[in-house]
Amino acid sequence: MQETTKDGITIRTMNLEDYESIKNVFTERFFNGEPLFAAITGPIDPKRWKRLDEYHESLIVDGTCVVAIDEEQSGRVVGFVLAEGQCPEDVEKHRQEAEGSGHIKRLLSNVEVEANIYERYGLSKLLYSHLTCVDVAMRGKGLGKRLANCAMDLGRSKGYPLMAAFCTSFYSARQKEALGMECIYSLKYEDYKDAEGKVVFFPPAPHKEIRVVAIKL
Repeated sequence: MQETTKDGITIRTMNLEDYESIKNVFTERFFNGEPLFAAITGPIDPKRWKRLDEYHESLIVDGTCVVAIDEEQSGRVVGFVLAEGQCPEDVEKHRQEAEGSGHIKRLLSNVEVEANIYERYGLSKLLYSHLTCVDVAMRGKGLGKRLANCAMDLGRSKGYPLMAAFCTSFYSARQKEALGMECIYSLKYEDYKDAEGKVVFFPPAPHKEIRVVAIKL
């Protein structure tokens, strides 16, 4: 992917130094407003954060992530997309990992199985856009759109025929569908229930459902 700069914001392939500079402020700058996080009560186990960091770092090492840098603020990271290449075997791997795990992982696994992306498109691999984050101070300025377009360009350059994403937020779904991504599956949060038949997630309006969106590259 070719590095691009517009209005002082440079977007390029992400490296580990970029991640190191922002991983400790995820909650403050990037995760506030994520609908599913409202279901987590109490502090997150540090070991869980460590596993999450290790997973994110593995994606960056694979060269499938992009980052936005504010050149006018000493190169501060103001947004990024964490993405990874996946294959059909990963669906079963994720299902097994979700067993005995928390509701977020179980929800995402259930949605992945129901969406049936590989069979729907006849794929042997795809680029999964795992996480798109834009600094709260930069939202509403088109940066999310630029990041998504650059992630798609990177996917094309690596030979991925399709990019898919799970949109847990109304706003992320709207932004990705505006790019031409097709909603191929959706599940209302009120329809996801625990073993006792109780609704698990109660996100604030306008977040009502999780959507799986995809676009051919």
